[in-house]
Amino acid sequence: MEQQARQRPTRERILDAAHELMVTLGLARATTKEIAKAAGCSEAALYKHFASKEDLFVDVLQERLPRLGPLLRRLIEEPGERTVEQNLTEIAVLACEFYAQSFPVAASLYAETKLKRRHDDAMRERGMGPHMPIEALDAYLRAERDAGRIAPDADTFAAASLLLGACAQRAFAYDATVGKRPPRPVDAFAAGLARTLLAGVSR
Repeated sequence: MEQQARQRPTRERILDAAHELMVTLGLARATTKEIAKAAGCSEAALYKHFASKEDLFVDVLQERLPRLGPLLRRLIEEPGERTVEQNLTEIAVLACEFYAQSFPVAASLYAETKLKRRHDDAMRERGMGPHMPIEALDAYLRAERDAGRIAPDADTFAAASLLLGACAQRAFAYDATVGKRPPRPVDAFAAGLARTLLAGVSR
């Protein structure tokens, strides 16, 4: 089994090791030396694939965590395939999964000012950031508003902020690393959140 793992491309092994260590140790304590060791390669090999730990972290976010972007782009292009409530429920489930997995990783950023600044710079260089899902969800809701499926005066940016903010708050309040479980499973939470939000923006 170990032999098969080592036969996987080095970049993939590094991403897997980084993801695991960033979740268990936090971004600040997951050094490139430890990541390389866990991936079964040298630090020099790691730096052949990633310019810095910050770049590696951004790639972990993009490639190892649930991705909201593709779902939101698809819904913007095809907003009428399912009901708005079904779409919002799917978005909320994915957002809950994303924030639950990224929160333990990203939390350590706020304890390391210089590390957070380097991380923010790496995100900005790629045109990424925590505001992107809000703006993408806002665009989806505007498409639904233009299609007449929600109220013409609906505040779509506020609605997007409320939905994603609730999903992020769930991850913060019920951090899995401290063993505190949410009172409702994610599917039930997402469905209730979608219904409640939709009641505020319906025609």
